[in-house]
Amino acid sequence: MITGQNFIGSKRSAKGDVVFRTINPELNAHNDWESIEATTAEIDEATELAWKAFKEYRKTSDHERADFLDAIADEIELLGDTLLNVYCKESGLPQGRATGERGRTMFQLRSFAEMLRNGNWRDVAIDEAIPDRKPLPKADLRKTYIPLGPVVVFGSSNFPLAYSTAGGDTASALAAGCPVIVKSHPMHAGTGELVAMAIIKAAEKTGMPNGVFSNLNSNGIEVGVRLVNDPKVKAVGFTGSIKGGRALFDIANRRPEPIPLFAEMGSINPVVITEGALKENGEKWAEAYAGSITLGAGQFCTNPGLILAIESDGLDKFKRSLAEKIVKIDATCMLHPNIKSAYSTLKNEVSSQVGVKSLSIPLEVEANYADQAVAEVSGDAFLQNPKLHQEVFGPFSLIVKCANEQQLLTIIEQLEGQLTGTIIAEDSELSELTDIVDELSQRVGRIIFNGVPTGVEVCPSMNHGGPYPASTDARFTAVGLHAIKRWIRPISYQSFPGKLLPEELK
Repeated sequence: MITGQNFIGSKRSAKGDVVFRTINPELNAHNDWESIEATTAEIDEATELAWKAFKEYRKTSDHERADFLDAIADEIELLGDTLLNVYCKESGLPQGRATGERGRTMFQLRSFAEMLRNGNWRDVAIDEAIPDRKPLPKADLRKTYIPLGPVVVFGSSNFPLAYSTAGGDTASALAAGCPVIVKSHPMHAGTGELVAMAIIKAAEKTGMPNGVFSNLNSNGIEVGVRLVNDPKVKAVGFTGSIKGGRALFDIANRRPEPIPLFAEMGSINPVVITEGALKENGEKWAEAYAGSITLGAGQFCTNPGLILAIESDGLDKFKRSLAEKIVKIDATCMLHPNIKSAYSTLKNEVSSQVGVKSLSIPLEVEANYADQAVAEVSGDAFLQNPKLHQEVFGPFSLIVKCANEQQLLTIIEQLEGQLTGTIIAEDSELSELTDIVDELSQRVGRIIFNGVPTGVEVCPSMNHGGPYPASTDARFTAVGLHAIKRWIRPISYQSFPGKLLPEELK
């Protein structure tokens, strides 16, 4: 069923001679299928087709696009075990994770469909004319939102379904009325092709214009760079590394017509644990955080990579307990040999810094499996060494022993932007947390109280973004219904005849 070809609208295309295969990280071997990288001509054809489709697709009704999104979810479900098996072979993730992520992907699509049918997502504003207002008459003004144009979506490595071909970026862009071109992630190109096939079938069944969706293979950076530079592309969605996201962001802003690039990038997701919480429930929180740090081999953008606490006997007990518990959890396979190699390099780099002490026993693991670890450092050393602030993508967390509350607040203030910040405390300490909440709110996009940051609910109240480098624009979320706001812009109609107004403004 996997051909390795590109989708340019509904047409399959394989003009290139650059061929690559995905890797089964569990077996540490290449998968059987091959993928053909898109050529320059195929990229240009896809963007031209998307631009033509936009002229028609932007005029479709909310209900028509809702039917399209529902049909995509239906077609993904019809792929059945074929999709799940390819997902597992390309990611090393277990069947349960594949099933759960497929469900999340379909839920996102159906959620946007429901939002469209409700019809109030544009936040329409109408100010009627007051012709006899003194000293000057007031004109009739009505504001709505319209789609930006073709959107390029970069599939992510760590979520082959929910943040990739038919993930949140694609679902929200299609909901907004924007055609989508996916730059498929090379680590799960087979999974991407199957999902692309489902989207194309759904487009055909619901009468969407050809070119409303395309899927291009790439094993390097050339395809992505050309897509972002193409003048017919009007916005970009990216989930991945700071290095990759920043490079694309710079390209998008150097264009003759700069375009928005919404990148969700690095985060170490600081966790503040109070003395009271350590004293009363330290064992409980060590258990919870051992699970959170190792969840999915630590390959979540919300993985708790930094734990902040003031020196105390409770902290000493907590760190010993966490170090013991984390190594008792079975090591799990990482997504790709390159990801495992990068994890080992960064973990060793952080662990070898002056003042850093490893707390957990080194593990012997199979190839591509993650050897989870915890280390500690003083607040002074952390403040003096920027290398300790970097994300280690995998099951690793650094405990920072703060001398006092002022140092803890200073550390929070000097952190780079983060997706999440967490506070673990007892109810009796609530009145003492105001300053910590205030500082965290300036550095993160979501604050959690007495929980773990791993797990991102898909709902209107979710904010998945944060100050740079967590994301390139902290005003927007990449998850939840409000993610659609990235792909639309406001437009006002002044003194317009009713017959010429968009339906929502009449």
